[in-house]
This record gives sequence, structure tokens and C-alpha cells, in this order.
Amino acid sequence: MSIHKSFFAIAVLMLLASACSCKTESGKKPQDSSKHITNKNVKGDKKMKTVEMNSEMFKSKIMDYETSSEWNYKGDRPAIIDFYATWCGPCKATAPNVEKIAEEFDGKIDVYKVDVDQQQELAAVFGVQSIPTILFIPKTGTPTKNVGAMGYAQLKEAVNEVLLK
Repeated sequence: MSIHKSFFAIAVLMLLASACSCKTESGKKPQDSSKHITNKNVKGDKKMKTVEMNSEMFKSKIMDYETSSEWNYKGDRPAIIDFYATWCGPCKATAPNVEKIAEEFDGKIDVYKVDVDQQQELAAVFGVQSIPTILFIPKTGTPTKNVGAMGYAQLKEAVNEVLLK
């Protein structure tokens, strides 16, 4: 195999590896903590539709997992929770798709984000071991989970089939 074909094969393998989901490492800090996803949209002063969630907010808006082990959703609308990390490439690729879904379905579903490095307890409650992990929570019934990066079309289909059916 020529050097150019070898280089191309290595480049393709690296690209495929970066497209796979990232493994979380409990207790490990993000490699670059300066690149946090925030609730401010850089394009203009418009607020993003996704909401960064911590464990206290989760217990008040989604489910209080400390008082009950049985699923009892507290929300008024179906919801999506995107478990991510700032250092995760597939998470960064999924984030704009999640934001677009939040804008498109504003008022119909709630969309939250959970940084697994900052909210390890929440990640553990749902057994999040790879990121991105997206939790789809219907208004009634039990949540479903998708592990790995999702494109916009996949997210939209899941919203329509799981949350708004």
C-alpha cells in the first residue's frame, strides 16, 4: 500500500472514531473548561431554547429520584434531556441539532442539557456511560434513551414518534 493510501486510511479511521460516542470518565474534568455551552446564543442577543439543568432543577421539574425510585414525571410537556460534555466531539456535533429542535418545537416540548462532568449524580441516575445520550421523556409513560450523536432528521422523527404521538 502506498504512503498516500495509508495516510488516507488512517485519516478515515480517525474521522470514524471521532463520530462514535464518547465514553464518560467519572470524576475527570473536561480537557478545556473554557468552552462551556451556555444559554446565550452568540448570533444576536436571542436566548437559546435549551436550558442547562442541575440536579436540584431536575428534582423539581422532572422527577425527585431521592424520594421515589418509581418514574413519576412532573413536567407539563414532553421533554428531551441531552447529556453531554464540553470536550466531546459528537456532543458538539449534536448540540446545534438539539437547539434547532428546541426552537422548532418551542411551547410543545421542553429541552434541557446536562453537563455530565458538572452533574455526575444525574448521569449516574440514568446510567449514562457514553455521551451524547439523549433522554426522550413523554408526558405519560416511561422515558426512552438514545446513545450517540443524532442528526436533525433523527431527532425530529424521535420527537414526533415518541413525544408527540
